[in-house]
Amino acid sequence: MHYRGKSDCRKANRRDAGQILPMVAVVLLVVALMGLLVVRLGMQVDRRAQAQAAADAVALAGAAEGEDRAGSVAEANGVVLESFEARGQEVEVIVRLGDERATARARRQW
Repeated sequence: MHYRGKSDCRKANRRDAGQILPMVAVVLLVVALMGLLVVRLGMQVDRRAQAQAAADAVALAGAAEGEDRAGSVAEANGVVLESFEARGQEVEVIVRLGDERATARARRQW
């Protein structure tokens, strides 16, 4: 049986020194990129939710008080009113917030 002494182990460790550093750097880079992706996706989901909430408010205002009121509610919510269609008691609106578009319908009920 062959036994390696302490000096042989030290030599082997010196040859391996620094081998983990590139791997740690790659892992940190991958984790950072994944973090950026998650943050970007979260921001996009949040913007979409804001656009939809604004579209709902604009549609309700338009159904209750007409297109002028819908426009002022859109402006107050920081969205652009791209389309307003009134069909009898029903209103359909399309609003834009940045790159996100949202559609909502509301019906006037008396």
